[in-house]
Amino acid sequence: MLTDMLKYAIYEYVPQRRLERSTFEQREIHRRVLDFKDGRNYAKLWAARSMALALSLVNLRDVAIVCIPASSRYSHIRRYKEFTRLLCSMTGAINGFDWIDVFSTREKRHLSEDRSKIDIMQNTRISSIVKGQKILVIDDVCTTCATADYFIDCLRRAGAHVCMAMFLAKTQQRRW
Repeated sequence: MLTDMLKYAIYEYVPQRRLERSTFEQREIHRRVLDFKDGRNYAKLWAARSMALALSLVNLRDVAIVCIPASSRYSHIRRYKEFTRLLCSMTGAINGFDWIDVFSTREKRHLSEDRSKIDIMQNTRISSIVKGQKILVIDDVCTTCATADYFIDCLRRAGAHVCMAMFLAKTQQRRW
């Protein structure tokens, strides 16, 4: 059951289709999130600092940070490898980046016509190291939490204790 776990997003993300009516600050967050997704170094540092600040009162010494897998090995490494290293060095958490192996490419879930048919685990393996570990799951953008919930369920079935999910941003659901 996922209701017993804290899920937290730092920023509000305005989708592209609503940017024309957004504030300067919302546009800046949008740009930084996209730059993070593209693996730009300044954005990885910004994201790590933002998350470290949000987690500054939490003792993460025995908690591993694991990121929800991207759609390809290249994207996963480009986006999360250095980010996870930075965040773990700032928080004292265990770096669980290597516990998730993205071995091929799958369709990007947000671009699919039927998102429910895209299995984020079809190109991903979870290491047996996760068994018994306390894990903080991280992703860049959360829209419905369906991807996070599914990945958390997969980690739990592998024996992990997922204690929290954190997102850089949550998609704004407001209608204009």
